[in-house]
Amino acid sequence: MEKLSTDTINLIREKSDIVEIISSYIPLTPRGKNYFGVCPFHDDNHPSMSVSKEKQIYKCFSCGATGNVFTFVSEYENISFIEAVQMLADKAGIPIQGNYQKTKPKEDPVLYEIYELSSKFYQNNVNTKEGREAREYLKQRQIDEQVIKEFGIGLSLKDNKMLSKLLVSKGYSDKNLEKCALLVKRDYQYSDLYYNRVMFPLWNLSGQVVGFSGRIYNSEDPSKYINSRETEIFKKGELLYNYHRAKIEARKKGTIIVMEGFMDVIRAYTIGITNVVATMGTAVTKGQAQLLKKMARDIILCFDGDEAGAKATFACADILLEMGVTPKIVRLENNMDPDDFIKKNGKESFLSRLDNPITIMDFKLNYLKKDKDLTSTDDMAKYVSAMLEELSRIEDVVVRELTLKKMSEESKLDFTFLKDQLTDKLKEVVPKEILLPKKVSTKKNRYQMAEQNLLYYMLCDTEVIKIYMQEKPFLPRDTSRMLALEIVHYYKENSKIELADIISLVSEQKEVATLLQEILLLPLNDIYKKEEILDYCKVIRDYNVNYEMNRLKKKLTEETNIEEKTKIAEQIVQLKKGELI
Repeated sequence: MEKLSTDTINLIREKSDIVEIISSYIPLTPRGKNYFGVCPFHDDNHPSMSVSKEKQIYKCFSCGATGNVFTFVSEYENISFIEAVQMLADKAGIPIQGNYQKTKPKEDPVLYEIYELSSKFYQNNVNTKEGREAREYLKQRQIDEQVIKEFGIGLSLKDNKMLSKLLVSKGYSDKNLEKCALLVKRDYQYSDLYYNRVMFPLWNLSGQVVGFSGRIYNSEDPSKYINSRETEIFKKGELLYNYHRAKIEARKKGTIIVMEGFMDVIRAYTIGITNVVATMGTAVTKGQAQLLKKMARDIILCFDGDEAGAKATFACADILLEMGVTPKIVRLENNMDPDDFIKKNGKESFLSRLDNPITIMDFKLNYLKKDKDLTSTDDMAKYVSAMLEELSRIEDVVVRELTLKKMSEESKLDFTFLKDQLTDKLKEVVPKEILLPKKVSTKKNRYQMAEQNLLYYMLCDTEVIKIYMQEKPFLPRDTSRMLALEIVHYYKENSKIELADIISLVSEQKEVATLLQEILLLPLNDIYKKEEILDYCKVIRDYNVNYEMNRLKKKLTEETNIEEKTKIAEQIVQLKKGELI
């Protein structure tokens, strides 16, 4: 595939204003000449990300996330750099040659191939004569042909050798057949893990099939569902069911609805609700919560209506609160899950629930008193203490006030007393430490500082690049030399320096990109004096002289040949005079 030219990438960046693009993902507030927002790349509660319209870059002063418009979209969307370029090219109306949608996955690509083939095999089965009973079952569950096609629903046949024969015939190695977790090997022969089940594919964040859930439909098998075990390409805690479809609609509407099961998501689709994902019945991880935070401003948790669903709601809400996100809650009566509720009560009833969610604190008020006898002094004290603990985690002062009033009415305790108790509780809360960027060292010697400061000012001003080219200091680290080379090359080609373009240039050179991130976070003023720059060059030369001097002295002590010792001694004298470097 033809590689995109640097000129094309730079043109796309110029047409993609970073403030406009980032503000389509997260709210930005102007402050001085820059814009600030809550960083989506770490557990941020306060606006710590700065976006520069002038330089067309962003920096998070808490976690160290730094880059241009491409790197932001790449990180936020969980796509590659070149996919981000294509996405922004499409937005800007700039046609580019070739298809850059698919990138080579980090994991074994053969596994993706096996799962894609298996998914097509199952989908084909459901449309055959053998699939008639499965189609009837799905119809009874109010899943029509359009939904079957949309969600790739398929069928594993009664013969438990069919998929095995297909995959073996394609020549896949035993290693990959065992790694894919779709087959079982007994007595040197393969058989299918899934047979006689309706098959629901599970996708990764990019929409590739990476797993399945197989459901019984015409037997009394005690295992209602068989789900794929975790593999190299399928890790439940890193995925959300339907993420690849829901993310666009969620951003349009500013809301993402979270459910527990994939059948709940499919049912929601049948009534036109498409901004919905599922956790697939597992406890929500921080990784999944981070994905949710990226998808939309408002998050609605609509888990199963039973006790387990309430517990999962509480746990998920806590993780989101830790990330500075306050979710809203929908609870369904009679222990129903969304699938059952929609089938029984219809579209309008469910939409009404979504339009009128309860606050997280109202949910917690009900949840924490559920098993308590509030006529008991001990139970009431435990309940009030637990609620004050929960309120101390909420930053919204209005929510705090309203909740305290409800608690006062319920417990008959004085409102001022409760407020004083909460104030004391808030004083106990230790604010989270601001994290230093992972790659930024807090200890640097004067040579490292000189090297990085010189590179920083080369990125700020072409005059510094000219001084660098004239003085020719040999930068000690390979990555620093490579970055300097990219800066000089860009300057020679364009007679100017554009920081956002330099970020694009080094995006695929991991070590250089990391160094550039470090340099952009240096707390330096953009104003400099020429003497400063010359001093940095001198410090770097001194480092090289000292390094070479020590190397030659060591070599001198190890050398036994008189003639060679004399040559080394002469080199040391020349170094001292400054004739070699």
